[in-house]
Amino acid sequence: MDAKKFIIDSLNESSETKLKIRDQLMEDILKAVDLLAGSFKEGNKLLLCGNGGSAADCQHIATELMIRLSHHIQRPALPAIALTTDTSNLTAGGNDIGFENVFARNVEGLGNKSDILLAISTSGNSPNIIKATHAAHNKGMKVIGFLGGSGGKLNEFVDLPIVIPSSNVQRIQEGHITIAHIICELVEDKLYGTV
Repeated sequence: MDAKKFIIDSLNESSETKLKIRDQLMEDILKAVDLLAGSFKEGNKLLLCGNGGSAADCQHIATELMIRLSHHIQRPALPAIALTTDTSNLTAGGNDIGFENVFARNVEGLGNKSDILLAISTSGNSPNIIKATHAAHNKGMKVIGFLGGSGGKLNEFVDLPIVIPSSNVQRIQEGHITIAHIICELVEDKLYGTV
């Protein structure tokens, strides 16, 4: 493998994916900002679920909202819970009710009407994420999907699919966290303004 060529190709592909996001997903990103800001304003919370790298993204995004993203804005915490962090919960769930049910069970226990679930899946086909979206809808929650490629099965199960225009998992994950940072910062600004 030519390492230098690989680096250049990877950076070019990443840049091209972000330009496609700019051109294709602007309205979806703005809808997500409005949905989240409106929900937080009404005193509701955000639950997040995903597997692997997407699980890490859930923790990252929840932290940006709970603590803060922009150091220029002094604000109260925004209620966001990553359902990916409790090893006792996840392992007991996986052992006792099956891994495909662990996130749905947590949505059932923690979700309330008008809360939002952010469901992250690069393929859009993760069975435990699909079940979590069904549980969220049963609770009267809205679901935002961070997806990739074609959007997979989740494309039809979420209220607002945000589908990264790439089939490369790395580029999809980079797109998800880039969009998440944009959304978090715009939600902060919408609710609390800039200093």
